[in-house]
This record gives sequence, C-alpha cells and structure tokens, in this order.
Amino acid sequence: MAFSFLAREAGRVHVCGHRGYSLHYPENTLLALKAAKAAGATTVEIDVVLTADGEPIILHDLTVDRTTNGHGFAADLSLEQIRRLDAGGWYHPAFAGTQIPTVAEALDWAKADDMGVVLEIKEAERPDFAVDQVAALLRSTGNLDLVTVIGFDHVMLKHAVERHPDLRTEAITHARHADLVGVLKACRANSVSIELDMFHPDDAKALHEAGFSNRVHVPRPDVLAEYWRGGRDPLPELVQWIADGLIDTISGDDVPFIAMLVKRAGRAG
Repeated sequence: MAFSFLAREAGRVHVCGHRGYSLHYPENTLLALKAAKAAGATTVEIDVVLTADGEPIILHDLTVDRTTNGHGFAADLSLEQIRRLDAGGWYHPAFAGTQIPTVAEALDWAKADDMGVVLEIKEAERPDFAVDQVAALLRSTGNLDLVTVIGFDHVMLKHAVERHPDLRTEAITHARHADLVGVLKACRANSVSIELDMFHPDDAKALHEAGFSNRVHVPRPDVLAEYWRGGRDPLPELVQWIADGLIDTISGDDVPFIAMLVKRAGRAG
C-alpha cells in the first residue's frame, strides 16, 4: 500500500523527527535519522543543498561551518571534499567521524525502513536544478510515494510541480493566512507546514475538506517551559486536536516527546 501523509488514510498521526532526532544527535545525519525511528518517528524532515558537482546532500545551512569541521559554501565544494568533513564531532566527541549523507543514501534507508521523508529544498543558487535532481532520484529509486518536497519558496514549489506533476509538495508558512486553502492551490501543494502558534482548528478542517494534509511543528519542552512557568499549557488543547484528527503530522526536535503526545491522543496507530 502506498505511503500516505494524510492521517485518515495512514491510520495514524505521523511523528516527524525534525532533521532527525536532532535534540540528541548531530542533525541531518544518518545517525539522527535512525535514532528518530528508534524513538518513535514514522517520518523525518531533512534539508537539501547541492555540492559543486551537483550532488544533493543533506545539510541545513548553505555553508558547512556550523555543523562540520570544514569551512565554506557547500556549493563550492565537491562531493569528495564534503565526504572528508566531520559532521558529528561538533555536537559531541562520541559522534566524531560522522559524514554528511547524500540524499540517495537517505532514500535508501527510508525505503528499507518504510519511513516517510519530508525533504526541504534549502539550495539557494540552483533550487530548480536541486528539485530536478531530487525528482530523478525519487523515480530511479521508486521512492516517490515516500517523499514530500517542501520549501518556503512557494513559486519554486509551483514550478516544481509544473515540471514534475508526480511530485508531492508541501508549502511552509509561519503565518495564518486568510485563505490557506487558496495558498496551497496557488502553488499546487498537497500539504502545509505550520508552527503550533499559527495553527487553528478551523483551518485544519478546511484543509481536510479540500483534500490537503498538514504538518504542525511543536517547540521542544525547554521552549514550552516558558509557558508552563507562566501558568499556561498548550499541550491539552494540542492533544485534543490530534485526537480529533485535525493534525496529520506532528514535527519536532524531541522525538520521544512528540511521540508521547500522539500516543496520549490515541492516534499512534
């Protein structure tokens, strides 16, 4: 059966590890992806840029400075140069020697483990080429149904679907739009990604009625602690929304925490 990101079709609300289990593992590495699955994730979110020789790799930033021992823009480095970088030691010495994975490697893992992949195009200089490279990989590996391509650039997403009608896409927004369904129709997306503080149940109902899914990103417990210290708790309402089938995917850095929320709502499948 084809993988579905819609909760009503999947029979569960998906738990999405943001950059893998990025709270306790070096983000956007195979280690983090595997740890996310072990902690209860059914999908993972990864970020994609291109190397100088056009290879799609998993990296959040345009430069390698923050998450490796290297320096410079990924777009100026070959895959061979990228392979020599340590993408784990910056996080903890125990992860030293971890490599930046290619998208192909992540797709191989996802297919073997039946994991959904939310793939964000971060490439800034050649975004359309990045989409074309990813689409070609998805077809050649038979992973089209496991992947949703996402981005903040809704025009890029629209062009992506025009070139690749078989591609599933998701538009990221940090705002509550007056016509969210209209936004998705305009860029021909299948889903929307939205922060918890911009989520509204009426919008979710309208999305589902129109056949769209949603992914809601939840802050880590240390961020939510500010609410708790102030005598406020958004979790009971969130759990109720999940239980009511209004949310298709819960995303976050702390995978066990968001998996617990889905389980508490009785929607773990």
